[in-house]
Amino acid sequence: MRLLEVNDLTVTLNVGERSATIVDRLSLTLDRGRCLGLVGESGSGKSTAAMAVIGLLGHGSLSARGSVRFQGAELVNAHAKTLRALQGREIAMIFQDPMSALNPVQCIGDQIVECVRAHETLSKNKAQALALEALKRVGMPDPPAMMRRYPHQLSGGQRQRVMIAMAIVFKPKLLIADEPTTALDLTIQAQILALLKQLSRDLDMAVLLITHDLGVISDMADDIVVLYAGRPVERGRTADVLDHPGHPYTRGLLAAHPSIDDTTERLTPIAGMPPPLWDRPPGCAFAPRCNHVQPTCTQRVPDPVALDTPDHLATCILAGNTETMAAVR
Repeated sequence: MRLLEVNDLTVTLNVGERSATIVDRLSLTLDRGRCLGLVGESGSGKSTAAMAVIGLLGHGSLSARGSVRFQGAELVNAHAKTLRALQGREIAMIFQDPMSALNPVQCIGDQIVECVRAHETLSKNKAQALALEALKRVGMPDPPAMMRRYPHQLSGGQRQRVMIAMAIVFKPKLLIADEPTTALDLTIQAQILALLKQLSRDLDMAVLLITHDLGVISDMADDIVVLYAGRPVERGRTADVLDHPGHPYTRGLLAAHPSIDDTTERLTPIAGMPPPLWDRPPGCAFAPRCNHVQPTCTQRVPDPVALDTPDHLATCILAGNTETMAAVR
């Protein structure tokens, strides 16, 4: 049985009589000890998909349909009590900005203890012991002293380690990391990614990594799902997708990503903008920006096509044509 299995997950935004699809038929699987990268530019639906997986959409204007199974249990439209039993214990999440997520007027120790006691009835001493253990596990220097500090007294990397400590207190089976290296310099980014890798190994923990950075994906993820305008356009093993991209959008992302090996290489941005949320095209959403668009691209969404391996799929009518793909590259 898969740890996490998502099938045709669709998230819709409903405002009055209008509705817009933010995530459109997303499917993925993830097992313990592995990392799956959900990649795409801002507004592609990555964070919304993550919120749907963990059951944090609430009952407002966002609604989900499809299937999200965690250890065989269905989470879409599950009872709030069922979701609360999983959130923070079996499934944990790290959010983008630790400075915004942490309370500026409460010391770090009290915030972690509060988090622990929200999920389990423990004495303050036992909760503090768990907090110290978590801070030590994430590599914080002098955990007892860190417990007494406030968020503004910590560096960006230390604040992110605190957020990771909060998330792994109960040794979850699934950690969702939403842009965990945002606003960190490259050295600290590498340290945070190395920490997540180590925790995944030590705790046999699955990681769903959400990012727009292909450098982060290549270093961290075993598998990739590429999102564009809410739709999955390519998926597969990391090496397969990055070495042999099958969708024009994936190739565009790679062409726009700087190389550390060739500093003279000219970057090629993707022309145009993603389609507006309220006006998504009926066919391939990338068609208006694609240099190789065909008449049928604007009429229907292509079915996924298997490429070099059965697990490497791309939703592009050119994906299965070896000669055409070679010309496109």
